Amino acid sequence: MREIDLATFAAAHADGAVVIDVREPQEYVSGHVPGAKLLPLSQLPSRITDLPKRDPVYVICASGSRSLQAAEQLARAGYDAACVAGGTNAWTAAGLPTMQGPRENAA
Repeated sequence: MREIDLATFAAAHADGAVVIDVREPQEYVSGHVPGAKLLPLSQLPSRITDLPKRDPVYVICASGSRSLQAAEQLARAGYDAACVAGGTNAWTAAGLPTMQGPRENAA
């Protein structure tokens, strides 16, 4: 498991990276990274096999705490997982695009 900075994540995102948002649904709906799939941290253990194992998985939350936990769980399960430092808050503060609403809401 590794933690990556926002610039590295933005470049991976632009290249079509797999992005998992581990916040709760109401947080996700209020604003998320375009293309991010909602998979709340509490559901990760039961849905971990829904994620692609051949591709790196970028995990994001509000600030980086929950995504760090999720990335550690994924790494222990054999995934190439990275936690996005600063999370969605940093993404938004940097002026990067967000989406609102429940679209793209399931991993």
